[in-house]
Amino acid sequence: MIRSELIQKIADENPHLYQRDVERIVNTFFNEITGAMANGNRVELRGFGAFSVKKRDARTGRNPRTGESVPVEEKHVPFFKAGKLLRERLNGKA
Repeated sequence: MIRSELIQKIADENPHLYQRDVERIVNTFFNEITGAMANGNRVELRGFGAFSVKKRDARTGRNPRTGESVPVEEKHVPFFKAGKLLRERLNGKA
């Protein structure tokens, strides 16, 4: 599902809300999660999972075309850990 499909589904299930308002709500939701992660915070949605940021240290990588060694800078990457309820639901237990 992509963002526009999510917005459309929420708008269809809530006919009392305007589509532009639903779009604003969804965008605010994602912006808040992104902002919290950018500040180094963890975002937990009970029953769904937790978003966090992991740090990858600098290392020496290889260019796959030439085989040449290249330095790879340290970076921060998003990480998602599924919650127990989500895992159970995906495995048909709930």
